[in-house]
Amino acid sequence: MGNFLVTGADGFIGSHLVEHLLGQGHNVRALALYNSFGDIGWLSETGKSEGLEVILGDIRDFQICEEIVDGVDGVFHLAALIGIPYSYTAVDSYIQTNVVGTSNICKALTKTSKSPLITMSTSEVYGSARQVPINENHPLQAQSPYSATKIAADAIATSFHNSYNLPLTIARPFNTYGPRQSRRAFIPSVISQILNGSSEIKVGDTSTTRDLTFVKDTAQSLAKLMDSSSHNGDVYNIGTNNEHSIASVIDVIQEILESSLPLLQDSARIRPEKSEVVRLVCDNSKLLSLTGDAPSTDIRVGLGKTIDWIRTNIASGNYSDSNYAI
Repeated sequence: MGNFLVTGADGFIGSHLVEHLLGQGHNVRALALYNSFGDIGWLSETGKSEGLEVILGDIRDFQICEEIVDGVDGVFHLAALIGIPYSYTAVDSYIQTNVVGTSNICKALTKTSKSPLITMSTSEVYGSARQVPINENHPLQAQSPYSATKIAADAIATSFHNSYNLPLTIARPFNTYGPRQSRRAFIPSVISQILNGSSEIKVGDTSTTRDLTFVKDTAQSLAKLMDSSSHNGDVYNIGTNNEHSIASVIDVIQEILESSLPLLQDSARIRPEKSEVVRLVCDNSKLLSLTGDAPSTDIRVGLGKTIDWIRTNIASGNYSDSNYAI
């Protein structure tokens, strides 16, 4: 058993990672974003556990970072602002959270135990694929303020590894989806529109392609990286090596839900031309070589589980609004 810190634990992937670590018998210190309501986000779905310690705070504050890294065996740093459309109008917030927040976690670790750090990157740092599949040596391209801040966060973490010998692994997941994902993402957006009785499905650019990874696979890969990596600053892609167009995924969702709604392109969901990432396809061979495992949940199985979860949450009052959430 280990004692691990998860930042961004109240979020989509973070809550699943906490659940996975607790299921393995570990103790988890979970950082949720401070708010005056005491809301712990999706951590409320993980259930109570003797091994779970929830702390409300903000990674933009160095003091809280210094306190929460004390006494842990490893840190999973997932806290970030992630919505790409919002990054166009809130650049400073993204810099403070994604870049300064990562710097704070790194500084705090160098002052305490220098416990291993797994920091969460994103496939968006690669931009539109110059060659496929995309391996970890693919050039980095800042095609949105969001991706720029994640490139910077990766560089900051790497600098602490090189300058202060901070044990570091950079995890780079490709388009994770599943239960608890915000409606800002296209899969829950499409599903919620259909289940809420819309007469049409509002979409963005459906010609782009993505490598879609089920969230429980992403959580498992993160845990295996903590166990398997030598934390020597290496980057590991997390993905399935399968390419799906947005249009084909919508077709599968409609087939599962026995729906045939027309698609309507919504200008609010279209990125600026040079900012759109046209193609993302993962090469997960490095992860597979290290851990002996890689994401493998079939897209239909993952979509089915996601649909079931959204249907349940619509019935309970969540996801009842089909408006676009950036």
